[in-house]
Amino acid sequence: MSRSAFDAFDGLDPLVDLVQALKRLPGVGPKSAQRLAFHLLQNDRQAATALGESLLKAVAEIRHCSMCNNFCHSDVCSICSDTRRQPSLLCVVETPADLAAIEATQTYRGYYYVLMGRASPLDGVRPESLDWPKLSQRLDDSEVREVILATNFTNEGEATAVFLTDRIRRMALKVSRLARGVPIGGELEYTDPSTVARALLDRRQLGTETD
Repeated sequence: MSRSAFDAFDGLDPLVDLVQALKRLPGVGPKSAQRLAFHLLQNDRQAATALGESLLKAVAEIRHCSMCNNFCHSDVCSICSDTRRQPSLLCVVETPADLAAIEATQTYRGYYYVLMGRASPLDGVRPESLDWPKLSQRLDDSEVREVILATNFTNEGEATAVFLTDRIRRMALKVSRLARGVPIGGELEYTDPSTVARALLDRRQLGTETD
């Protein structure tokens, strides 16, 4: 937003700071950030207070699971501590949102590993920048027999999958990929649960003739 938009609110630095903070959210541009700020301050200050308190509490209390990197409230998340899940399966995803998308299908009962990112050379994130040593250690210390690569079908997600496939194969583990039920360029977070479930069930083993 241009500075002139705030000429009528000269000296209201907290308002400027609020709009700038809202602009950092994905999909929120200058105009949307301004509308959100004005709405919270004009129509719902109670919601604004609750939002601020919730954000502060989340930042202070939510951490990453020491085993899978998922968001959790303690050292180990509820999924990793669930002994009823299949220890032979490990699903690798890019973000906690992708993990939630797969869990919503209610068809997968193995464990997860969250990369907390993906290879993106244009942004300076090379495959080697991913925390492969931690994932490798997780595979060494577990009963995993099959690794399901559930990175998104974007250029970055595919590059990440190729990098991980090469290294996981060297560990003599089965590597599979989600089937193409997830559209090219699609992201798990925005894909309906039934499509994700079909892709998960129809996953293919990597390194076969059909790759």
